Amino acid sequence: MKKKMNYKIIARYIKTLDFDISKPDQFFSLTKDISNYKFKIDIKSNRYKDSIIEVQTTLALEPKDSNLNKINALVTYSTLVQLDKDLTDKKKLEEIILVEIPTEIYPELRKVFIFIFENSGFREIKIEEKVDFKKLYLSRNN
Repeated sequence: MKKKMNYKIIARYIKTLDFDISKPDQFFSLTKDISNYKFKIDIKSNRYKDSIIEVQTTLALEPKDSNLNKINALVTYSTLVQLDKDLTDKKKLEEIILVEIPTEIYPELRKVFIFIFENSGFREIKIEEKVDFKKLYLSRNN
């Protein structure tokens, strides 16, 4: 795994995979109205051991309107990160969790999500190839 300043990724894996289209009308609704859905990214972290944290990056598909048939489409990618012992700057830690790790693992997460959709009959699934996590991070602080 790559060595970064202040941290090193020691493992990454799919933690949760939830893809459920329980009724045919949900399938047809999604096929017809994919533009009525949006992608949502969520990032959480927790301390696993003394200098190891788990960063969970979730990509989900959600209807823009609550009246639409909801399908469950969610992938959570877990990344175990070993922090340098001398990392004490909370701002830097926050940036590692919310910007650097998601930026590094997003291509894999996206690939898994697209694979699931394409193999479920959705050829026209469009998910942003790049997400500017730095921009999202800075906008949440303003």
